[in-house]
Amino acid sequence: MGDLRTLWEKIVQYWKRFDEFIDQFFFRFRATEHTFMVIMAIIIGLIGGFGAVGIQFLIKVFQKLFWGNWNFSLEYVITLPLYIKILAPAIGGIIVGLIVHYFAREAKGHGVPEVMEAIALRNGIIRPRVVIAKLLASSICIGSGGSVGREGPVIQIGSSIGSTVGQFLRVNPKRMKIFVACGAAAGIAAAFNAPVAGALFSVEVILGDFGVPQFSPIVISSVMATVVSRHFLGDFPAFEVPSYELGTPTELVFYVALGLIAGLIALLYINTLYKFEDFFEELKIHPVLKTTIGGLIIGVLGVFIPNIYGVGYNSMNMALHGEMVITTMLMLIFVKILATSISLGSGGSGGVFAPSLFIGTMTGGTFGMLVNHLFPFTSSPGAYALVGMGALVAGATHAPITAILIIFEMTNDYKLILPLMISSVIATLLTTKLKRESIYTLKLLRRGIDLFRGREINVLRSIPVREVMRTDPVVIPANMSFKKLMNLLVNSPHTQFFVVDFNHHYAGSVSLNEVRHALQDEEYVADLLIAHDLANPNVPTLKPSDTLDTVMKIFGRLDVEELPVVDENDPNNIIGVVLYKDVIEAYNREIIKRDLVEEMSSSIKLLEKHRQIPFLDGYAMAEIPVPLSFVGKTLRELNIRARFGVNVIMIKRRQDGQKEVEIVPRPDEVIQMGDVLIAVGREKDLEVMRHI
Repeated sequence: MGDLRTLWEKIVQYWKRFDEFIDQFFFRFRATEHTFMVIMAIIIGLIGGFGAVGIQFLIKVFQKLFWGNWNFSLEYVITLPLYIKILAPAIGGIIVGLIVHYFAREAKGHGVPEVMEAIALRNGIIRPRVVIAKLLASSICIGSGGSVGREGPVIQIGSSIGSTVGQFLRVNPKRMKIFVACGAAAGIAAAFNAPVAGALFSVEVILGDFGVPQFSPIVISSVMATVVSRHFLGDFPAFEVPSYELGTPTELVFYVALGLIAGLIALLYINTLYKFEDFFEELKIHPVLKTTIGGLIIGVLGVFIPNIYGVGYNSMNMALHGEMVITTMLMLIFVKILATSISLGSGGSGGVFAPSLFIGTMTGGTFGMLVNHLFPFTSSPGAYALVGMGALVAGATHAPITAILIIFEMTNDYKLILPLMISSVIATLLTTKLKRESIYTLKLLRRGIDLFRGREINVLRSIPVREVMRTDPVVIPANMSFKKLMNLLVNSPHTQFFVVDFNHHYAGSVSLNEVRHALQDEEYVADLLIAHDLANPNVPTLKPSDTLDTVMKIFGRLDVEELPVVDENDPNNIIGVVLYKDVIEAYNREIIKRDLVEEMSSSIKLLEKHRQIPFLDGYAMAEIPVPLSFVGKTLRELNIRARFGVNVIMIKRRQDGQKEVEIVPRPDEVIQMGDVLIAVGREKDLEVMRHI
């Protein structure tokens, strides 16, 4: 028995050593910024691609189980008995409800808002179990006939994969968000065979910020996922469409009208979806019963209109090829909105992206048939169906760039790119004007999460003018002669001079440009001109409380290098000046500071398990228990920076014998027995300090 215990202790000891070795390896690997991010992007892209392929395979498996056929088509469904059409979605609803309620609540609904919430509030942390839950729940919901799409689930699955990889490697919040975005891009790229649109969807919708500093990993993941998808599913567009061309330039007027109509239908879609979500939310019954009722309603609807079952690609292809009558397409617009709203509102699992494509196709096809009937010289109805597809997606998601590119990549046809751009932008402008929130962000707002409030899309919004304002503006009187102004211009380092009148009120600004024009007639006007004659009264003033974001917009609009700052309470009194180069320097400092804060925060958490974390070549962050010689002395007295060449950035201290607090040190902070110093410096200097 003793030998077994000894053997077990040795196994545990070796395992701990191996675990520490692996951790140290990953920590050092983490420090190689570009190599690390590229390799991780490849891994996330590959796994995300397999996730997209996996959900398509599982959908076919469940279609076989529920409907008795691998290839789900309208012709086949029509031949089935009535009880199968009704019971298949209902039974699917029961299973989905059980998975969502008892395994992972995040799998409910269309998934993309949950990813956006994780990025905004939890630094990209998503539970690993969401991958399995979403994969099964969405596959069953779609496979049993639920009127939802597979793209939203694929995005959430890919994002969960990226988050899981990030959690395993214990990366910092900035990298975690990039990993989640990589997973989302991989999902949408593999689902639609559209790598460019996948990357842009991730940036435009998931991150909501085109200023993302690391766009390359997102593109790499998108490409790798597409490679996997094309290997298993083939390299062909999602929709095989005939070749469409723009009839005449005057036809663009009809595409403007289509954009307006698509925008209104998108608003109807969004509002109906959340009305039904509210309706089912208010029902005081068990959640599993709600999904069952939702599935049962879909089954009954499908008996009369089988086009609503599943994703609906067959019906969309028919509309794109002009094989549907106008009354059927008009009816399917509203029935699909109703069916998708019931499927998701009752607690089903699936996406809203594919239904948006479906509704847009029917909207464009209906409008195209009407236009083609009244004006035979216009394009075929299929062209309008294709453009309507993109316009409605743009209106619903508020992501026109993604919508335009995804239609282009899904069809491999660029001939309609101009009307597609016009309709998509018009639809987006209309929907954003009438409703600020998209179909994704509205779900978060209803939970009390406003992604736009307080989110610094531009870091300059957090810096007030007072932080970069110089207090030495060159203020000149309005009656200063031209010759004196010339002397000032030659001898002053400033390029802008602010003119004040006899009451010391700001009257305008004089720059080199105004003086240059006057120099052309210097011999005639040199003795006549004064500063007031050259002053430009249109140069705006700033206040100390204004943000640098506002300042940069003014600099971008005007050809000036300096702007005057006036008193908050007296807008005529010039108290300072802001230089363009100072704003740029402040921006660069803020970016560096934010990156360092995120990296340091992550490293400090890792120090709870490891004594030393390398983060730059030859430099590290370490936990150092205070030597006895330090106890009772202040940091100023110890002069650690001068003696050892390291910086103490934090002190960990236990209070009341139990609770540990983190203290940002001040020079007069007295070191106590049991304190632990968090220090940054060269590895060899840290080692010297550790052993004094």
